[in-house]
Amino acid sequence: MIILGIDPGTAITGYGIVRSDGEALQSITFGVITTASDWELARRLQHIYAELTALIARYHPTDAVIEKLFFNKNVRTALSVGQARGVALLAAAHAGVTIHEYTPLQIKQAVVGYGRADKPQIQQMVKLLLHLDAPPQPDDAADALAIAICHAQCARFEEVVQRVRDK
Repeated sequence: MIILGIDPGTAITGYGIVRSDGEALQSITFGVITTASDWELARRLQHIYAELTALIARYHPTDAVIEKLFFNKNVRTALSVGQARGVALLAAAHAGVTIHEYTPLQIKQAVVGYGRADKPQIQQMVKLLLHLDAPPQPDDAADALAIAICHAQCARFEEVVQRVRDK
């Protein structure tokens, strides 16, 4: 399974692509899509869509994973993230990629084993689980890798549960 994790934002959208073969996890690539603050919103969203579409075409993920929206104190930030999230969902859906969503709590529990883990803890676990030389940077890319790892862990668990049910 090839998993595209997406950490959406209009200024910075993080992405991480992970291969999951049973218990083995491997980072294929990760990084960020950035947009200039002086661009109109429509241009920013178009750029994010085009870049995600290009990543999907290049790496052919089987699954795309995105963090579920949570309520933010800053309404403007929540709306902005929601718009970038919508573009990411559209890019994956348009390409026929299966989409999954997880809450921040689910992601932290799957990656670190603790739902209130902080960013450095998440980055260290991503580094360990993917056998990287250093914690992934920037934070948005590390978060996207964590989202992909969460799905790999959850999918593996679901396979085990299904095998038990089938017996």
